[in-house]
Amino acid sequence: MGRWLAALPLVALAACQPPAAEDYLERGKVTEALPQASAPLPSPDTTGAVWAPSDIDERLLYGVPGETPLLAFQCERGGAIARLAFTRFAPADREAQAMMAVVGNFHALRLPVDSTYNGRAWLWQGSVEADHPDLEAMTGQKEFEATIPGAGSVELKPSPLVRSLVNACRATPEDEEPDEDAEPAR
Repeated sequence: MGRWLAALPLVALAACQPPAAEDYLERGKVTEALPQASAPLPSPDTTGAVWAPSDIDERLLYGVPGETPLLAFQCERGGAIARLAFTRFAPADREAQAMMAVVGNFHALRLPVDSTYNGRAWLWQGSVEADHPDLEAMTGQKEFEATIPGAGSVELKPSPLVRSLVNACRATPEDEEPDEDAEPAR
């Protein structure tokens, strides 16, 4: 009988229903509409797509000639470490955030991207330090792929232009050879 008496408080406690649990369904109702993500976009057709230099220095565009580029890739200098910036020319929801995966050549780069308004549309943009080892996903001899959830996957062809841009962006001013035609500093 002593065991039953010891268990009696536990049985009584289990039978209790705290007042907060009685109306949990009513308390959880949302009265205002929450923003919804746009419908996912299909992956673009990359047949005929190529890498090409841009009018902007140290910037490459990837896409089908004569059409809107699919991706831009640019070296940004100015901080302590140069960065490689990416723009995925696909509509993005206002102020959305995601991770872009760049996979290929036995490497995987995961890059945070934000939707950024460029004056006409919200597009995906992000950057990574130029010395990041997983940028090798883009510099090898094999195709690679860039995927943003909801914006599809872009299949990218390998190119010596990409390798050159990554290597040039990684180089520090001390690594560059001096211009022989330039006058020496006095």
